[in-house]
Amino acid sequence: MNLYSENQTKNIHKETFAYLIIEEQNHVLSITLNRPNKKNALHPQLINELAFAFHYAHFNKLFRAILIKANGDVFSSGLDLKAMNGVIEENNSTIPEPNSRILIGELFNKLHKPKICQLEGNVYAGGLLIVAGCNYVVAKTNIIFGLPEVKRGIFPMQVMESLSKIMPLRSVIDWCIRGYNLDVEKAKDWGLVSVVVEENAVKETVTNWLYGVIHNSPIAIKHGLEAADKINSSESNNEYLYNMLEKVKSSSDAKEGIKAFKEKRKPNWN
Repeated sequence: MNLYSENQTKNIHKETFAYLIIEEQNHVLSITLNRPNKKNALHPQLINELAFAFHYAHFNKLFRAILIKANGDVFSSGLDLKAMNGVIEENNSTIPEPNSRILIGELFNKLHKPKICQLEGNVYAGGLLIVAGCNYVVAKTNIIFGLPEVKRGIFPMQVMESLSKIMPLRSVIDWCIRGYNLDVEKAKDWGLVSVVVEENAVKETVTNWLYGVIHNSPIAIKHGLEAADKINSSESNNEYLYNMLEKVKSSSDAKEGIKAFKEKRKPNWN
């Protein structure tokens, strides 16, 4: 991991996070997406903060597992469309800019520590990169997963790549090109979700998984995840898919799709 240096991350407790809540307890780094008023949309600064927290976990031997969760009814609605159009809101974050471009899929791949997702809200579009990037996903009943990008004139390039590692490829492609919503039970059948539990059992299930992980050999797990990353390396794919996404985002369909979404109407494709 080379977006931030170890020296930079040592100052994490002096920094201000605008969109994340960071907690440390019992060898676990807990990261909570905290932009509920915007459905935890992936604002550029939120992504920077996530990268900074991941690098902190990477360099700190204290942490043996990472827990990712979110405040609000929606875990994440995906990429912030306003930010994508150059509208960047002010925030009080003091997290420095990374020294190179952040690819969310690679961010998860290169953190060779167990990652669990506590999923208590719906997930859409780019938010699925976070879910797919975790080693274990605990989801409550009745939540849904959506890939609406094609309805906005965009294609979920990097999401497609991440999902194809854990789901049947034909199902991934069909989901991407039709853009429908997926219920949690089907997501479990396809391997996106590890276990589905009632709302009152989510935290206990997460705690039990973390307990089992942190009492196993951290060095063995680190090397094992590093090996898994090596044999399933997709770094060049993610770079290519990022460029393809940029190409699609500049198309007339994308401009019309996003405009139609904002105006709450059906798009008129050329």
